[in-house]
Amino acid sequence: MKATVRLFAIARQAAARDCVEVDLPDGATIAELRRRLAGQCPALAPLLPAMCFAIDARYAADAQSVPAGADVACIPPVSGG
Repeated sequence: MKATVRLFAIARQAAARDCVEVDLPDGATIAELRRRLAGQCPALAPLLPAMCFAIDARYAADAQSVPAGADVACIPPVSGG
C-alpha cells in the first residue's frame, strides 16, 4: 500500500516538499513507516527520532498500524516561549 505522509515546518524544509509517498506492506506500523521514510528521504533521517506521527488527526504510537487510505502527518517537536 502507499501512504502519503504530510510534512510540516523543519521536516518540510529538510525534504524540500510538503509530502512524501511511502510504499508500505499491509499491516505496517508507524515504526516501519519511520524506517522507510528515513531510507526514502535521507534528509529527514536525523529528524525522525524526535518526530511525532498522527493518523487521521490523532497522535499514533510506533506500534500502531497504518491503515490503507489514512491521513498521515509527520509533526516536528514544538519549541518556543
